[in-house]
Amino acid sequence: MPPTLAKPTPIYSDPARRLIPVLAGIRQQALDFEARHRQAILAIPEPYRDSARNLLHYLSLRQHDLRDLQRQLAELGLSRLARSEAHTLGSLEAVLNALHALAGELAPPQGGRLGLDVASGEALLRRHAEELLGASRAPYNSHIMVTLPTEAATQPQLLRDLLEAGMDIVRINCAHDGPEEWLAMIGNLRLAEQSSNRRCRVYADLPGPKLRTGNIEPIGRLLEFRTQRDAWGRVTAPARIWLTPRSQPEAPTLDTDVSLPLDEALIQAANAKDILELEDSRGARRQLRLKERFGNSWLALCFQRGYIPDGSEARLYRGDDLVAHGTVGPLPEVCRPILLHIGDKLLVTADSRPGAMACHDEAGRLVRAASIPCTLEAVFATARPGQAIWFDDGRIGGTILENRDREITVEISHASPQGSKLRSEKGINLPDTELAIPALTAQDRADLAMLAPHVDMVGLSFVRAPDDLNDLHGALQAMGAGHLGTVVKIETRQGFEHLPEILLAGLRNPPLAVMVARGDLAVEVGFERLSEVQEEILWLCEAAHVPVIWATQVLETMAKRGIPTRAEVSDAALSARAECVMLNKGPYIVETTRFLSGVLARMHGHNAKRSPLMRRLAVSDLPPQASSEPG
Repeated sequence: MPPTLAKPTPIYSDPARRLIPVLAGIRQQALDFEARHRQAILAIPEPYRDSARNLLHYLSLRQHDLRDLQRQLAELGLSRLARSEAHTLGSLEAVLNALHALAGELAPPQGGRLGLDVASGEALLRRHAEELLGASRAPYNSHIMVTLPTEAATQPQLLRDLLEAGMDIVRINCAHDGPEEWLAMIGNLRLAEQSSNRRCRVYADLPGPKLRTGNIEPIGRLLEFRTQRDAWGRVTAPARIWLTPRSQPEAPTLDTDVSLPLDEALIQAANAKDILELEDSRGARRQLRLKERFGNSWLALCFQRGYIPDGSEARLYRGDDLVAHGTVGPLPEVCRPILLHIGDKLLVTADSRPGAMACHDEAGRLVRAASIPCTLEAVFATARPGQAIWFDDGRIGGTILENRDREITVEISHASPQGSKLRSEKGINLPDTELAIPALTAQDRADLAMLAPHVDMVGLSFVRAPDDLNDLHGALQAMGAGHLGTVVKIETRQGFEHLPEILLAGLRNPPLAVMVARGDLAVEVGFERLSEVQEEILWLCEAAHVPVIWATQVLETMAKRGIPTRAEVSDAALSARAECVMLNKGPYIVETTRFLSGVLARMHGHNAKRSPLMRRLAVSDLPPQASSEPG
């Protein structure tokens, strides 16, 4: 005898009946969407296929604008589907069953595969996070990743302090330092693990193709030193200058402002309290008082600001007597940054000639526009007029006017009212340009071969399409490191737009994580869209049960200066929604790690409290080619 249902309240039964076919249609479309991408699912290992199916169900769900439906479900006291990412089909089925109950009827048996329930979907995400990132520490679920500074190669205590402060993963940034330093960092970490009895995973972050500004033409060789002054202009601390022989220069053994090479005979003749007189570039003379000897070098103090050109005359006095004389140098080359205003023209060049300031004639007419070289020639094959170009993390922006094969003319449209300074080695972003360059470079492959035996996971920068990730997996398999986890860095517009396909490709070779590289991504998609885009990345990754690493400028002011800004604290609290939070290096990184650990612990009970409205997502339109397997 079939079970009897309690008679529904009349005000709920009719609205429930009207919504049943709507929800049933959405559920069926999700199953049809899964069926159309059956080949993509079969290419994925069995333990991860439920995650791929759930991603497809979620993509199908987000092809609808659900805001009106959400309102009607809320009026009936039902789930608004706003937390359905990790268990989309199961959530639809649960709401459908509730609607049938409100309508006073039995729900028909569901055909096909049943969806993941809430507990199973969330358990898959936790399991995948632990596979890649390691077991999380109580009392919170998020992991803390710390970018190691160069000092970590020579200071084992730093690693012990970071582990004690709450670090779970170390990040080796392969854009800095070199193999010798990287291996020393890992060696110090292993020693710290033994002494602290804590396991810490190692993440190697491959830099990918470096799209940066090249060198700028130097204006000469010059050295500047400054005193410290109070609000009244009074000197509170002298400039500290390291005097060292040019034939065998020594690195400073204490805190100094600048290093000044001199003739060895002059340094050998010096005594404490002698005065070294130097010729300033402005015609004045600067007096340096020698304070203390260190090996073959001296610490000297100066209570005046100085600009000392290369080859300047140097005279050593003891009282009124001239003891020795010589010259200064060699000094480093000085490059003035290129000052750009709105409306200026800038030539981005493919040749090796250094960049230069704009040149004007005596009447102020432009003779030659400012220029800057670009480190990647592939830009000149694909950039087109009308496309946007950004420099230095979005501080300077413009529009491409012309591309003449090896020279691109840019009109500056975004700069400070007083002008913005463009320096060498600054990032370039072309969000509208489809660059035909692989994410995995030859240098990345060489670094990977050396680091693979020592790390747990590898990060790929500037991922734009699934083929980029396939290249990395192929390289790892070829060197016998296919077991390593991979981290996809989403920092381009193309990478975000192809994220569903990238996730499906990544699930073929788990474990996998996605890093939201918010610095470049903000420039690529527009700062006003960053919050929206990072939300969508979080949703899609949760639907695929793929952990997310929240990166770029998290508590950056605190890491550098010791005190966070209010906005940074709010950002750190929001980061608790990700499975891992990345900190960059800085003098106060240990204190920052401890601070973030406290924030995550406090937010642990709040980070699931959100109910977003579900308008249609454009990124949910998975193209047909996502079903194909890699060649």
